[in-house]
Amino acid sequence: MSETLPLQDYTEKAYLDYSMYVILDRALPHIGDGLKPVQRRIVYAMSELGLSAASKHKKSARTVGDVLGKFHPHGDSACYEAMVLMAQPFSYRYPLVDGQGNWGSSDDPKSFAAMRYTESRLTVYAKVLLQELGQGTVDWNPNFDGTLSEPALLPARLPNVLLNGGSGIAVGMATDIPPHNLREVVNACLLLLDKPDAETDELLEHIKGPDYPTAAEIITPADDLRSMYEKGGGSVRMRACWNKEGTDIVITDLPYQTSGSKVLEQIATQMRAKKLPMVSDLRDESDHENPTRLVITPRSNRVDLAQLMLHLFASTDLERSYRVNMNMIGIDGRPRVRNLRETLVEWLEFRRQTVTRRLEWRLAKVLDRLHILEGLLVAYLNIDEVIEIIRNEDEPKPVMIARFGISDIQAEAILNLRLRNLAKLEEFTLRAEQDELEDERDYLESLLNSPELLSNLIRDELREDAETYGDDRRSPLIQREAAQQLDQTALLPSEPVTVVLSKMGWIRAAKGHDIDPESLNYKTGDSFCSAAHGRSNQQVILMDSTGRSYSLAAHTLPSARGQGDPLSGYFTAPANAVFEHALMGLDKQYFLMVSSLGYGFVCQFSDLQSRTKTGKASVSLAKGAKLLTPQAVASVDDDYIAAVTSAGYLLLVKASEVPQLARGKGNKLISIPPAKLKSGEESVVSVVALPEDAKLVVHAGKKYKVLQGEALKEHLGERGRRGKLLPKGYQNVSRLEVQS
Repeated sequence: MSETLPLQDYTEKAYLDYSMYVILDRALPHIGDGLKPVQRRIVYAMSELGLSAASKHKKSARTVGDVLGKFHPHGDSACYEAMVLMAQPFSYRYPLVDGQGNWGSSDDPKSFAAMRYTESRLTVYAKVLLQELGQGTVDWNPNFDGTLSEPALLPARLPNVLLNGGSGIAVGMATDIPPHNLREVVNACLLLLDKPDAETDELLEHIKGPDYPTAAEIITPADDLRSMYEKGGGSVRMRACWNKEGTDIVITDLPYQTSGSKVLEQIATQMRAKKLPMVSDLRDESDHENPTRLVITPRSNRVDLAQLMLHLFASTDLERSYRVNMNMIGIDGRPRVRNLRETLVEWLEFRRQTVTRRLEWRLAKVLDRLHILEGLLVAYLNIDEVIEIIRNEDEPKPVMIARFGISDIQAEAILNLRLRNLAKLEEFTLRAEQDELEDERDYLESLLNSPELLSNLIRDELREDAETYGDDRRSPLIQREAAQQLDQTALLPSEPVTVVLSKMGWIRAAKGHDIDPESLNYKTGDSFCSAAHGRSNQQVILMDSTGRSYSLAAHTLPSARGQGDPLSGYFTAPANAVFEHALMGLDKQYFLMVSSLGYGFVCQFSDLQSRTKTGKASVSLAKGAKLLTPQAVASVDDDYIAAVTSAGYLLLVKASEVPQLARGKGNKLISIPPAKLKSGEESVVSVVALPEDAKLVVHAGKKYKVLQGEALKEHLGERGRRGKLLPKGYQNVSRLEVQS
């Protein structure tokens, strides 16, 4: 007979079952012992194999085989990886497994040898979890096939869930619990035992923050740590430690789970991309004596090392942030995110229950032994009669029970005595043991009947374990300024360069400003087009014949010793567009953009910059119009703008009359009759920005005329006017030039 279920009901039940299994039996640690099931089974299986800290190491494959065969029917590689994690001192704050062989390195945690090669045993600290296991402290469950029993929890004497932390991803929830310092956590527990209503701020006087198995600095502000502990979630930021040796930077401690080789690769990538010109060399000097020693050599002693490191903290794994989500399974078997106080209070409740069960188990053992001792004393006082009953009776037990008024257990204990022990059965020895056990009984009962005395016992045991297993904090908590990547220009050396653009669109950069661009070597059929003077840490703006602008970093350009690179490899310009102008300047510097039709505006250098390969439409050019050479404007308030047409009309206007725009067509600077514009008979041939006391040089072929003072002011007028005609012989103007 088959059962039919709707697919929706079946899938819902199957997924919920799977979800609960993953949450409760795989991914989340229990608040009691701080372990996931696979970790708990590994530790228990090793203890069953006798692999204590005092024993010899045994092959890890033997442990993994026992775990899989007896308790955890899953993959051997996953089980072994969980075991490796508990053995790595750079992964676990207080390792539970003592490994021998290759167990991986902090540089590559997964470089461990196969389990058939490595050997292992439990660490001394693992005794914290196993010490009270056989004392009635925990419940036992059948294993997966019902042939063996395994502990549901381990009776941890310390809050291991906070000491070693843990991470895991379940279904619909995850956990990320950071490790902490044993002494600090114990001190917080002692505070709660003395003052159960202590608030988080009081606990944080003892627990300063997480304590990772690395000496890298925790730079999270104290307020953020307080918020994290109050909510049970947040983040922790760690930063590598470094010091200066000579002129070198030496990195000695990396953040938790950070690979030194990866950090070196991240820095090397920036160096290859010319984003770290102040770094000349990079090397790894790590060895057995110095597990982490990364050396960065600056290019010169003028480099600000602190500023360089702040950039590296922001751009590499030398500084990392770790998510905190204190999600764990509680005593009630339910997963929940707990804050610091809730975690410690609940663990202390677990510890109280564990100690109570241990005391009750021991009390039961003591009472059982006292009961037997009472029977043995009866036998001692009536030894001859006991021997006679045993010798003559076929069923001596009921006869003894009836004769001496003893219990079945006492009678069985008497019958189990060996003959040679009868001679030793001295009343003094029995009464001494009885007195000792009665004292222990009274002590145990007083503990069980007094919560205060029970708390004192828990307090003493916590202090004892802190003394035995505690150590100093490894991760210092230090307030640091926030790391931020340096601006690209700040990272680059500031050297004078001359950027040269050819008519065929090839670009290159020469060091210095004393370069004659026209004397450089050009490809056959190519020649000089435009040049710009600036610094190597500045941007270069390229303007094409359609009015689009494009940006390039000057330091990325090829050397002028060659013939350069084609701009088509950098940008995607419109069809038939030609690169005509190269500009360099500061972001806030003003430039005058004017078309051959006489329209123009003033914009800042930053307005022309583009982040895309296709550039940006900066100047709107009408059909047939050309963009004249852009001119730098020193002051938009005090300078003058001089514009001259092909017919020899010169107009001088105040720069303040020219509109300031980020992009566009602009306003008319100089007027040209529409008919002449339409026919192309007349156009604007040159514009310059003229400081107030400067001279204007008008070039007409090989002749030139210098205008200054009153002669220059004759051409001063309002924007949009026709201007005044230059003297005969100078009307065929080729260009204007400023002479200071």
